[in-house]
Amino acid sequence: MPVSELSTVAQDYLKVIWSATEWSEDPITVKQLAERMGVRAATVSDSIRRLVDQGMLAHEPYGGIELTDAGRRHAVMMVRRHRLIETFLVDELGYGWDEVHDEAEVLEHAVSDALIDRIDRRLGYPSRDPHGDPIPSADGTTHLPDAVPLVSAEPGTVLLVSRISDADPAVLRYLAERGIRPDTSLTMDEHREFAGDVTVRVGDTEVVLGATAAAAVWVSAA
Repeated sequence: MPVSELSTVAQDYLKVIWSATEWSEDPITVKQLAERMGVRAATVSDSIRRLVDQGMLAHEPYGGIELTDAGRRHAVMMVRRHRLIETFLVDELGYGWDEVHDEAEVLEHAVSDALIDRIDRRLGYPSRDPHGDPIPSADGTTHLPDAVPLVSAEPGTVLLVSRISDADPAVLRYLAERGIRPDTSLTMDEHREFAGDVTVRVGDTEVVLGATAAAAVWVSAA
């Protein structure tokens, strides 16, 4: 079944389920999926049953939700569409990196595979989107960078920002105002676990990030 033959709701569910486990090995639960989709758990359960019947998901009652091979292929293609569209909007149309998520959520369901391939070629086959998230290849290959959450980095370590979660546009703006974007070099100074904040140095500037902002940043060794 081509991804275009799935309903937009089914496409969204598969993409969210895959994205939730992209950086974690733990399968997503019905409750967590309901929170991410902004719907009731009963609504999620109905959608999961339909996707199980379509061969896209495997789900045991009260257990985690897992993608089948077919479900994973469809999910990765939707993630590829989303991230290429975000990159196109920023690089070609001048959108801010905090503006593109919602636009891509709409456009990813309307574009054809041929258009996505042309966008990919036009952009020079980018490996990641404006937030640093890896863009799957046309054959469905994913390329997860060797990155860890900023809050888990050792103090005194020089780091390179690999990705920043785009879940909250306000956080993206907050970090950009403090000079923190993908490829920014910074030094972890202190992580106060009891307070939840992190102090980093960006160049000669000391920056204190609250728990929400710090949790959005993923880093790799410089």
